[in-house]
Amino acid sequence: MNKEIRLLEPKSIWNKFADLNAVPRPSKHEERVIEFMMEFGKSLGLEAIKDAVGNVIIRKPASVGMEDRTTVILQSHLDMVHQKNADTDFDFQTQGIEMYVDGDWVRAKGTTLGADNGLGVATIMALLESKDISHPPLEALFTIDEETGMTGAKGLKGGLLKGGFLLNLDTEDDDEIDIGCAGGVDITAKGNYTEVPLGDGFQAYKIVVKGLNGGHSGMDIDKGLGNANKIMNSFLMLGQEQLGLKVSKIDGGGLRNAIPRESTAFVAIKAKDSDGLDRLFKDWVNNLRQEFATTEPNLKIVCEPAHLPKMVMESNDQLALTEAIKGALNGVYAMSKSMKDLVETSNNIARVEVRGGKINIACLTRSSVEAGKMELARGLKGNFEKSGYKVTLSGDYPGWNPNPDSAILDLLRTKYRVLFNEAPRVVACHAGLECGILGKNYPEVDMISFGPTIKGAHSPDERASISSVQKFWKFILAILSEIPNKKI
Repeated sequence: MNKEIRLLEPKSIWNKFADLNAVPRPSKHEERVIEFMMEFGKSLGLEAIKDAVGNVIIRKPASVGMEDRTTVILQSHLDMVHQKNADTDFDFQTQGIEMYVDGDWVRAKGTTLGADNGLGVATIMALLESKDISHPPLEALFTIDEETGMTGAKGLKGGLLKGGFLLNLDTEDDDEIDIGCAGGVDITAKGNYTEVPLGDGFQAYKIVVKGLNGGHSGMDIDKGLGNANKIMNSFLMLGQEQLGLKVSKIDGGGLRNAIPRESTAFVAIKAKDSDGLDRLFKDWVNNLRQEFATTEPNLKIVCEPAHLPKMVMESNDQLALTEAIKGALNGVYAMSKSMKDLVETSNNIARVEVRGGKINIACLTRSSVEAGKMELARGLKGNFEKSGYKVTLSGDYPGWNPNPDSAILDLLRTKYRVLFNEAPRVVACHAGLECGILGKNYPEVDMISFGPTIKGAHSPDERASISSVQKFWKFILAILSEIPNKKI
């Protein structure tokens, strides 16, 4: 299936991408891809080192005539988001990604594609392997665990890198040059609840919310997409209020950086109220279809009979849970005052898990302003604590402050105009890029981020534009050929 991918142009990138995607590399489980990258560097006769946390650095001398140019750090992350459709049988721990061509797009069969940030990694590999490309001295930095903690960037010690410019290849629109990004913090609420016997005369149901677009919890948070956890919670509240609905289990969402696409709940009501549940469910679904008619045309909600559970949540505990989820902000909290149309602060209610007397709610709060990030985080913490949950804040990482006077920005802007006869968009993004973290130990390095067009990142709809990869390759080759011998 991946043979057709290897025939795409530029072959040097797509072949390396196919090689990379044959290696399982979900976040937190990068051992195999680290070894793969170390062997790749050594096979080229290049210096390859693994640092204390697992980042891989490969150094390549300059091409002939470029020895006096400033060393360029090429940076991408090795891990990928592992998301799949519920009906897709796939094991991210053991299987390589199955890809196919769909017009101008490369897609995966029912899973994330790994173009985020695999295309950046593949591009760097192609440059390291090349024998006829003009380039300055190169330091390839492949970081780990970007998607679930930025631990690779956080753990990179100062002094390892010698470059003066850093090109981060992790931006997802080919007409954008990124000079800033949001920071983030994980918010986890955990609690216990009392389980009580269900009793007699009840009917059980399985409710499933699916078919949502999902997407990147930063880049897509302002698109009005449905959050499966919020949608499910709205019905559970209605059902308890009007019919005394009782919750047995909830399993919604997944990774913090992905907008949740699916949620499943097992509930029970008195059998005599089954007609009332049917009416309530139909009215609720109709209202949702109207609300999300434009943004979620494939939304599907199912209510079907299920086996009776032995135990359910105690009513007050259930009310506390649904009130907590209702009170937690999901979506945009504030827009930037300095950059037009840029989300400044947001939150994603990514995971809701209720079973066996335990509650787990996971959120990711993002902001380009530290004060705004912590203001929202404290508000969410207080909201969950009202329901008696223990709340922890972890994985805090800084944003990347824009530098409009960047020398490398001037070079990229000039080359883009010359190559494509138009000005690029210079932006900051609401995603988490590693530049802000790397800049803490390398404050003198001039950093920029760009990349080919990728849509639907962090969801099984992830796809990469073939024509955009060709454009991106042309752009990066032109940039490397004109790196100055000292900072401009």
